[in-house]
Order: sequence, then structure tokens, then C-alpha cells
Amino acid sequence: MTDGRIIVNDRGEETKNFDVKDGHGLALLRQAGVEVAIISGRKADAVDHRAKELGIQDVHQGIRDKAALCQQMLRQKNLAADQVCCMGDDVVDLPLFDQVGIAVAVADAMDEVRAAASLTTKKKGGHGAVREICDLILRAQKKTQP
Repeated sequence: MTDGRIIVNDRGEETKNFDVKDGHGLALLRQAGVEVAIISGRKADAVDHRAKELGIQDVHQGIRDKAALCQQMLRQKNLAADQVCCMGDDVVDLPLFDQVGIAVAVADAMDEVRAAASLTTKKKGGHGAVREICDLILRAQKKTQP
């Protein structure tokens, strides 16, 4: 959802850049009945604010073991791995890739991540990569807007 940059202002507050098209794609997924979750190794208030704007309630930050959380979420939601798509950009995301049906790397992901992914986006992280996958999912489920 971001370009990977961390911006810290003079007061020590961390901010992030989010692409509005990515957010709209996530909103379209939610409107189509597709569940959306955020799992991040870092903790940033900006992510909580953006998720709230988009109506995403399943937000997990500061997660060291993303794969364990993913397994727990699959059990709680009674989902099979092949019903889940995950996006990542760095090696900390690789354990998630083994837990899901479709593992997506953004175009500017680390080499190891792109090599492990089922699919790599044409767009970079924070620059429309999320929207690219949202649109792909909506088309696959024949839930596109006219």
C-alpha cells in the first residue's frame, strides 16, 4: 500500500504515502464482498488511519511472525489457502507466501520475493500495484464495475 518510504517530521511523527487508486481498489474489493486484511511488521498510526478510511477492520501491525498470524486467520475465517491472495515486497513477507494460494510481489520487491511469487505486478509498491491486483481479482470473480 505504500512506496516503502518512511517519512519522519520534525516532531518525530511518522507518515506514509498512500496511492488513492490503491485505496479505491481496496474499497471496490470490500464492496464486492471480498475480505481485506493488513498485516505489517511495522507499526504506524498512518496505516490505522488509512485502514479506517477504507473500512478495513482487520489490521495487524507490529507482527513478527506473519505466517503464524495468517494460519490463525485462515482457521478463524474458515478459509483454505487457495482462497487467499497476499502481497509483499521484502523477505519478511516470504513466510506468508507459503500460506496462501496466490502470492504477489510488487514490481520493486526484493529479488527473492519476486522469485517466490506466483505473480509480480507491473506497478511498483505505493504506485498502483494494489489496484492492479484488486482489479485482477474483481475481473476473475466477474465483479467488475460497468
